[in-house]
Amino acid sequence: MGRRLRGGAAWIARMRFAVAGLAVAGLAGPALAEAPSVRDLARTVGLSSPAVSPDGKLVAFVERRADLDDDVFKTEIWLVDLATKTVRPFTQGRDHAGAPAWSPDGASLAFEAPDKDHHLQVFVASMSGGDARQVTHAKDSVSQFAWRPDGKAIAYVVTDEAPERKGEAKYDKLFRVGHDDFTQTEAPRPAHIWLIDLAGGEARRLTHGTWSLPVSLPPGPPSSPLQWTRDGASILFVRQETPSTGDGFLTRIEVLDVASGAIRDLTGAKTLEGYPLLSPDGKTVFYWRNRDGEPWTFQDVWAAPFAGGAGKDLTATTVDKNIYGTQWARDGQSLLVGGDAETTVGLWRMTPDGKATRLDLGDLTPANGFWMSYDQLPDGRIVTVAATPEHPPELYLLDKDGGHPTALTHVNAFADSLTLARTETVTWKAPRGRTLDGVLTYPAGYTAGTKAPLVLYIHGGPNSSSRRQFNLVPQVMAAKGYMVFEPNYRGSDNLDGAFFASIYKDAGQGPGEDVMAGVRMLQDKGLVDPARMAVTGWSYGGFMTVWLAGHYPVWKAAVAGAAVTDWREMYDISDGNVTITEQSGISPYVPDGWAANWAQSPANSQTKITAPTLIMSDTGDFRVPIPQSFSLYRALEDNHVETQFYAIPTGGHFPSDPVQMMAVFDKWVGWVETHIKS
Repeated sequence: MGRRLRGGAAWIARMRFAVAGLAVAGLAGPALAEAPSVRDLARTVGLSSPAVSPDGKLVAFVERRADLDDDVFKTEIWLVDLATKTVRPFTQGRDHAGAPAWSPDGASLAFEAPDKDHHLQVFVASMSGGDARQVTHAKDSVSQFAWRPDGKAIAYVVTDEAPERKGEAKYDKLFRVGHDDFTQTEAPRPAHIWLIDLAGGEARRLTHGTWSLPVSLPPGPPSSPLQWTRDGASILFVRQETPSTGDGFLTRIEVLDVASGAIRDLTGAKTLEGYPLLSPDGKTVFYWRNRDGEPWTFQDVWAAPFAGGAGKDLTATTVDKNIYGTQWARDGQSLLVGGDAETTVGLWRMTPDGKATRLDLGDLTPANGFWMSYDQLPDGRIVTVAATPEHPPELYLLDKDGGHPTALTHVNAFADSLTLARTETVTWKAPRGRTLDGVLTYPAGYTAGTKAPLVLYIHGGPNSSSRRQFNLVPQVMAAKGYMVFEPNYRGSDNLDGAFFASIYKDAGQGPGEDVMAGVRMLQDKGLVDPARMAVTGWSYGGFMTVWLAGHYPVWKAAVAGAAVTDWREMYDISDGNVTITEQSGISPYVPDGWAANWAQSPANSQTKITAPTLIMSDTGDFRVPIPQSFSLYRALEDNHVETQFYAIPTGGHFPSDPVQMMAVFDKWVGWVETHIKS
């Protein structure tokens, strides 16, 4: 599992439909056309985690809505009856229910929800009625769980308790630092597997040690799920050598014998393994690993014998996409795999030997927030969360081949009343001969032959991509008269593995050339006014913003959100820390490393920036620590460049509450309006 700067503008783009809201499905009567606004972020309902019942009759899924009075996003679990298409709530008043999982017999549904101490616990509710029963009572939040195949027990993962201290020892809070980020206030504790019998009794701990199961920090995929063998005798899981985030590459798949506690390696590899999926016959484990075992390459599907032995890469030549989803069809004859593709998200049917056929999804773009939200019926039909260019995500039912989509929800019907600007995929030639792509949104009411102000809205990651799907923020800008360009540059994961890996040791110059070639394409077509252009982005999109502003003095405005400016400091204090070498290629503290990291850092040219620049960052950002933004702010101020710097008093890589989320985009759009009026 390669750890690049997962998120930023890319994460915003991926999560824009998890930004929940107050929309009501099925509103009657004609709607007046209205222009999109930032406030629509709080109207948008997020959908995730579809789970089909074993008999294929019901789908459980999670709805996420904004509560502006309390400034939180609340999640509840809903059910849709596939025969009648009726939708009803399953949990009510839980506020933060999620992760629905059917019992093997379909008689119960388990889910996560907070206990009285606000820790996530596993609850089980009978489908015949009655209150949900809390079955775990861990001292910390449960990060994942899995039903045993007989339905009589649940395995779950929880972080170890902090050791109890008494007397003056309570005040000795020194802790040893490892490969951790600067926000740590105590040594990270390992997470381990426990087992709870649903008939009652105490939970039993199954694994021990200073090593840990991986714990996910958003934005990024969830932790690798536990996988039971069909006889309930063993559990496949992923071991990380320490709980420190900088050791995230040190992961391998292991097999736990539940009765004895014995653990064995699956393949013998020590790095970059994750997300094991056992074949229906129990003989083969399919899993994710980076191509050639290198962290700067695509995440492929590999296969290894369950009995143990070396793995084989299956998708390097057959799919050649960065994989973010694998799931067996109920008939056991194929896997459904998914990943970014061109300016959409693709699904492939793959046979166990790796032969793959891409499904034709038409205008649907399945959700891919570094994890694919889909499930399958016994007859092969697919349920997925997906968007179209004109509509935010809904839950859809597709044929086995991806065709004939039927919307199962209408929670984002408000978007039908919005006046949307035209969006299309554009292509251009990169300086090194590659044909690249991106997404172009025209100004609302655009008249052919006119030149419009241009706003670059650059995705982060960099292993992400811009997609031609409903994207609220570009639509807000287009409504104000701007041409919005979302380029896919080298390092994006929408083309092939060579394109993805070409950013290695070339973090800025090559991607910058790709973006500017796209800008020149738009200028050559007479679409944009070169005297009124803005460059904007978050995370790696912020990195690209600062790089482009420092190397190309053509911008009238810049918005740098959570911008990476100096790889040397990122190596020291970000949650990725030592893994940053997958970007720069070398530690800054070995011969030639200081110069190599500085050469690829936007900070080496930030004193050349002339564009008025808005800077934003979370104070508790572990992914791109706020000192990166302070450096940019000081450089601009000292060189008398117009700048404003807004700190968001929250943890994480982007604000997780709706009010501050909207405030960020209000500042973003407002800065552009001030400096390149349409």
